[in-house]
Amino acid sequence: MAETLFSLDSRNYRECQSVFRGDHEQEYYRGDFWIEDASKIDVVSERRAVGPISIIRQRSASNLYFRRSRQHIREDATDIAIIWFVRHGELVLSNQCGNKVAQPGDLVITRSMTPFFIECRTDGSGVHEVLHVTVPTHILREHLRQDISTGLVMPLERREFAIAQNILSEVFEDDGKLVDASARLLVESALGLIGNAVQASAEAPPARQTIADRRLRDVLRFIEVHLSDPQLSTAMVAKGCGISPRYLSFLLRLKGTSFSELVWEQRLEMAKSWLATSDPRDISISEIAYSVGFKSPAHFSRMFKRVFGVNPREYRGDCVDLEDRESDTGTFTTLSEGSKLLQ
Repeated sequence: MAETLFSLDSRNYRECQSVFRGDHEQEYYRGDFWIEDASKIDVVSERRAVGPISIIRQRSASNLYFRRSRQHIREDATDIAIIWFVRHGELVLSNQCGNKVAQPGDLVITRSMTPFFIECRTDGSGVHEVLHVTVPTHILREHLRQDISTGLVMPLERREFAIAQNILSEVFEDDGKLVDASARLLVESALGLIGNAVQASAEAPPARQTIADRRLRDVLRFIEVHLSDPQLSTAMVAKGCGISPRYLSFLLRLKGTSFSELVWEQRLEMAKSWLATSDPRDISISEIAYSVGFKSPAHFSRMFKRVFGVNPREYRGDCVDLEDRESDTGTFTTLSEGSKLLQ
């Protein structure tokens, strides 16, 4: 559920520098923040925390300014990226690369480890509004490979950006019905969408698909849908895709594989993932074998050991032991930290 990070009006707006980071300076990073002295001052910033990530909606009836200098970076080396969705007004980003102006519908990404200056300008109706997400940069790097050290301004043309903004808005507006794990999953999905869209925008337009490309895509989809069927065969795939078995073999050669290699590889990878994440009390190895398309547990065990070097039971046991060790380590760390606090 969202909470007020800060609220400023004509009576207290000169205190903005001391309150914009919230209680105990827990948000953002060090910098200079000030508000234009205008006839109407009304600034409200609301925050919804999701783990180490914050979704913040900020509305203002006056222009806002923020500066992050090299001195600030030396004093506070917190490495945080902010993803801005501009809703009303303009956001002007100035840094060593020049000035970039973001309009409503644009997406902006800034990073705290490079000096910059931001102006939040109101529109003709005297309103400025942004939805922005503060993300530790090491988390954002899991989704975004591009260098964002000098900032990034992109139009919200790609569908992924709009969907990401909708997801983040829904999480922000949640009234407490979402469990924390679900909220975090949604935010991670939004970050993934943003990363995919930025990557796609940076790449050259995809080459035009040939008939063979489209046929191969249909074949791979059919195999994935029917992967758990032990009767899956070249004849079944060819018939389902409206092609001949000979043409099917040709398409798979384009991918550098054969039908049997592709099917068994996918089945074994699916089983491996299932073994690593499931509880032995919930599903047995035999059930997993049948569920991924093997006709017998013995055949599954032989192929699994041939590919991964251990049989399914040993692999599952190793995964359980690793999880237990990680749990014990976490408990030990917590107890150690608690002891230090008591000393």
